[in-house]
Amino acid sequence: MKKIGIIVGNGKLPLYFIEEANEKNLDIYPVGLFDSINLKIKEHKNYIQFNIGEVGKIIKYFLKNNIYEVVMLGKVEKELIFKNMKLDKIGEGLLNKLPDKKDETLLFGVILLLKINGIKVLAQNYLLKNMMFEKKCYTQTLPSKIDLETIEIGKKTAKLLSSVDAGQSVVCKDRSVVALEGIEGTDATILRGGLLSGEGTILIKMARPHQDMRVDIPAIGLDTIKRLLEIKAKGIVGEAGRMLFLEKKESIKLADENNFFIIGK
Repeated sequence: MKKIGIIVGNGKLPLYFIEEANEKNLDIYPVGLFDSINLKIKEHKNYIQFNIGEVGKIIKYFLKNNIYEVVMLGKVEKELIFKNMKLDKIGEGLLNKLPDKKDETLLFGVILLLKINGIKVLAQNYLLKNMMFEKKCYTQTLPSKIDLETIEIGKKTAKLLSSVDAGQSVVCKDRSVVALEGIEGTDATILRGGLLSGEGTILIKMARPHQDMRVDIPAIGLDTIKRLLEIKAKGIVGEAGRMLFLEKKESIKLADENNFFIIGK
C-alpha cells in the first residue's frame, strides 16, 4: 500500500484529501501543526502532532515510517505560526537562514529541507483535481453588467495584493474596492467589507501570480458563502484552474436559494 504523509494545517481541506485517499486505498500519515486541527483528522489512526517549529522531528518521523511523498494541506495562519512556537535545532537553523518571514518563504524553506532528505512534496490538488474552479457561472443568478466591471477591477487588485504576499481576497462594490485582505484572513475581510459598504458586495479571490501548486492553493467553500450571505453580499469569484471549490454541491444550492452568484474566472 502506497504511503503518503500530510502536513496538516487548519480547515477542512486535509479531511477531503484523506477521504479521497481512503477511496484509493492509500496509507495516510497526517502530521498536525496546531491544537486547532479538525477533530475528525485527529481521530485518524496514524495522526500525530508536532509544533510547527519542530521541522527536524517532522522529517525524522516521515523517514522512520518510510514516507517519501507528502502533501501540505490546510491553513497556516501567520498569527499561529509564531504563537508558542517551539523550535528544534533544524527549525531554528531554517528560521535564521530565511531572508524574511513571509508565509511563502517559510513554506518553501520547509519544502527545501524535505527535498534534501529525499522527501517529495506533491501538488495540493494531487487527489483533488475534480475540485478545482472552472471558468463558468455555477449558479442560476448571473452578475449584472456593473458587477462584471466590478469583478474585473477586483481581479486586478487581488492579483496585485497576492503578488506581495499580503492576502488573496478583496471585497468590491459598484466598481470600487472596499476591503483588502491582510493578516486577519478572508472571513474578517468579508465582515469588514460589509461593515464599510453595506449590502451588495462581491468577494474576489485570486491565486498568486506564480502560484506553486504545492503550497497554499486558495480555496472557497460553504463557510465562505455563509459569511458572505451574513453581510448580504451578491456574489463571489474564484480563479479558474488555480483555486479549489470545496463543498461544491452544497455551496451552489445555498447560493441559488439566496439569489447569489458563484463564478470561476
